[in-house]
Amino acid sequence: MSRPLALDIDGTMTRPDGGIDERLFAPLRQWEEPVVIATGKSFSYPVALCTFIGVPERVIAENGGIVLVDGDLTVDGDASAARAVAAELREQGYPGGWPDPDMHNRWRETELSVTRDVPRDVLEELAAEHGQAIVDSGYAYHVKSPDVSKATGLRRACELLDLDPKEFVAVGDSANDAELFDLAGDAIAVANADETAIARADRQTEGSFADGVLEALESVA
Repeated sequence: MSRPLALDIDGTMTRPDGGIDERLFAPLRQWEEPVVIATGKSFSYPVALCTFIGVPERVIAENGGIVLVDGDLTVDGDASAARAVAAELREQGYPGGWPDPDMHNRWRETELSVTRDVPRDVLEELAAEHGQAIVDSGYAYHVKSPDVSKATGLRRACELLDLDPKEFVAVGDSANDAELFDLAGDAIAVANADETAIARADRQTEGSFADGVLEALESVA
């Protein structure tokens, strides 16, 4: 019997060279239990992904800043603080997230994605001044409210789906999946996961990236 899923995107549903691995489309479309896409990407990306896969729009985006489940939208986080950090980065001669045109933040509503080329100590100081936290996804630094995470997003999604978080299997690869792993009933890190994700996972796949997701799906189907 399958179980509800919470799946990260980057480094998890992707190929090693980037891009979603289309081999995941059919099994996710056919999955009998709810599938929730839980990502640090801006809100529009996972919504579009659900549409292209052909699954209901059930999304935790921007590291918990936005939750969408079957038309019910919850927005948390502090957009004004994220914009203030971006402005101060520009004043110090850094990109206000990513170099222009900044497609990482164009549609981002509740946090700021920052290239890892920006010194972390600079970013940490600015984030602290505005009451924000930083999480490193391995692809970018995310400046976000300390009160939101993929775990708070899953709690909200579970309220809307009338499910217990412990019913969920979570699959991911990086530090921004750690709280999600703590909350879910079964936490699976793919083989390419970082040290934080591995330490917080219940188990790890032999396969990397989408191969690991396929392996995880087979183990809980």
